[in-house]
Amino acid sequence: QVQFVEFGGGLVQPGGSLRLSCAASGSVIRYYAMGWYRQAPGNQRELVATITIGGSTNYVDSVKGRFAISRDNAKNTVYLRMNSLKPEDTAVYYCNAPLSSGDYVGSWGQGTQVTVSS
Repeated sequence: QVQFVEFGGGLVQPGGSLRLSCAASGSVIRYYAMGWYRQAPGNQRELVATITIGGSTNYVDSVKGRFAISRDNAKNTVYLRMNSLKPEDTAVYYCNAPLSSGDYVGSWGQGTQVTVSS
């Protein structure tokens, strides 16, 4: 099964920026729409951003204008640029490839922790 690995998280002050990266085992990212998800303590995992094979993007309202998802198929990597970070963005961030069936292409990785705090 495809495995995704996320990295790039850390501790950042409110208003700061981070760029997350997601790599896959095998050259599979180019064949799927990709999504970034996050899960805060006590909350369910939520979809944050998606990018289609063609590069069209979509975002949850709470991050519109602040986050940007992109993909580099040659590097088999998906990115999430996060600007103007807020404490409520604190969560573990994951990537995966959502399918129309509701399932996912890969298994969930360990994610990368993003903590926004002064």
